[in-house]
Amino acid sequence: MNEALNYWPLLGVLCVVVGFVLRFNPVIVVVVAGLASGLLAGKSIPELLALLGTSFVSNRALLLFVLTLPTIGLLERAGLREHVHAWIGRMQRLTLFRLLVGYLGLRQVLSMLGLHNVGGHAQTVRPLLAPMSEAAADKAHGRLPDHERQRLFAVDAATDNVGLFFGEDVFVAIGAVLLIQGFFADQGIVLEPLHIALWALPTAIAAFVIHAVRLRLYTRGLAVRMQPAAGAETASTGGGDARP
Repeated sequence: MNEALNYWPLLGVLCVVVGFVLRFNPVIVVVVAGLASGLLAGKSIPELLALLGTSFVSNRALLLFVLTLPTIGLLERAGLREHVHAWIGRMQRLTLFRLLVGYLGLRQVLSMLGLHNVGGHAQTVRPLLAPMSEAAADKAHGRLPDHERQRLFAVDAATDNVGLFFGEDVFVAIGAVLLIQGFFADQGIVLEPLHIALWALPTAIAAFVIHAVRLRLYTRGLAVRMQPAAGAETASTGGGDARP
């Protein structure tokens, strides 16, 4: 006879849901939920502490991303965004479209080589690409309003996502390729990871072309939307000495 399942440890999930709904500290919520699930599963406090220590040591490499946050904070406090604005302002031929397309291509190529962590929202988009694109847009259209600036930042993040998502499948050692290989193997179809990666190359090229077209449409739309603002600014500055 099968033993009855113990569903009481699932109350830890309820603790997480209630804690997040009530906007409690996430760290405290997760710790309390873990302790509740462990105790309800019959674990003692020493066993829970040993389990937490073992899990932390075995997955300590996942915490390396935490070092990114203070590093970016120190760089921005030292004037990273101001230096990037000044640098982009001196590059007369660098437009917003060329900047974003260039980053898209670089992100895809690096992802194809397995260098997925070189770029990313925290590593490059927030400290580098966002101020660079903002400076390029300001140079062409003047100071962007807040809603256009936020939309530009969203386009920056989307460009990074597209480059990573459609570039990493060309790398043979990525988990997605191995998952595809395992799925086909379960269906009786034997495929090598290299073949799957090569078949992902046309998709990556198509994604680059499609997103490049989207970037072109976005930059043209931005120019159109900024024309009335530029005209109003010119009228307000040029009409100050008008006489009736």
